[in-house]
Amino acid sequence: MKLKFSKMHGLGNDFMVIDGVRQTVSLSADVIGQLGHRNFGIGFDQLLLVEKSNTPGIDFRYRIFNCDGSEVEQCGNGSRCFARFVFDQGLSDRSEIAVETAKGVIYPKLEADGNVTVNMGVPRFAPDEIPFQAPSEAIIDPLIVDGQVYDISVVSMGNPHAVQVVRSVVTAPVAEHGPLIENHPRFPQKVNAGFMEIVSRDEIRLRVFERAAGETLACGTGACAAVVAGIRRGLLNPSVLVHTRGGDLRISWAGAGQAVMMTGPAVTVFEGSIEI
Repeated sequence: MKLKFSKMHGLGNDFMVIDGVRQTVSLSADVIGQLGHRNFGIGFDQLLLVEKSNTPGIDFRYRIFNCDGSEVEQCGNGSRCFARFVFDQGLSDRSEIAVETAKGVIYPKLEADGNVTVNMGVPRFAPDEIPFQAPSEAIIDPLIVDGQVYDISVVSMGNPHAVQVVRSVVTAPVAEHGPLIENHPRFPQKVNAGFMEIVSRDEIRLRVFERAAGETLACGTGACAAVVAGIRRGLLNPSVLVHTRGGDLRISWAGAGQAVMMTGPAVTVFEGSIEI
């Protein structure tokens, strides 16, 4: 089967994006793993599959696969690339679309300056919705990692995040503790580990160790989770500039019961086709 695709990135978080609307797509986990290999395949952090939704009033279905073939619930940088792909490929002529994910509906909007704003939905904190093993919801939970106790804030942005505040993202033990947090037994479905440095009430630096992908140059849902965690801790204002290693995002959250808004770029690198 010859498969057409686009290679895209959002702040260096890179994707293979496939049109499942105009072509038939059937991919096993092994094939996705082969495509994701950076030496023998296309190479990507995640594969994004664009499909038509069967739900009335919803334009598209959005599926996300890690480079090991595992399917995940949400990806913020991917959602911006999804919207740019849909518009550039002529699958929709509307600047704002409704997109079904495994954990709810998001509403990406193409801005006049080329950036994409995404309504990422309402963050969730209940342990059973993360999922996270804890007796009750808390703004800060202690987590024992490598014999040390870390204060984490647990947030679901459609996928699970454990955010900690660090003195510096440069010296934070992301490579060492990221995998330990990801696979911590208190997270039955694993977790994305965020390391947040507070620059000011309006600005943070962030590194994220993602489930099944390792540290990426940027993580959209991780940026959302970090800002939400910082606001709940009383450390941040409602609109925050997030510096990732790949570039900047603007994250806004008005508080409990409100949706998180994320704005940032989405770039097409090249288009191609591959026999699988």
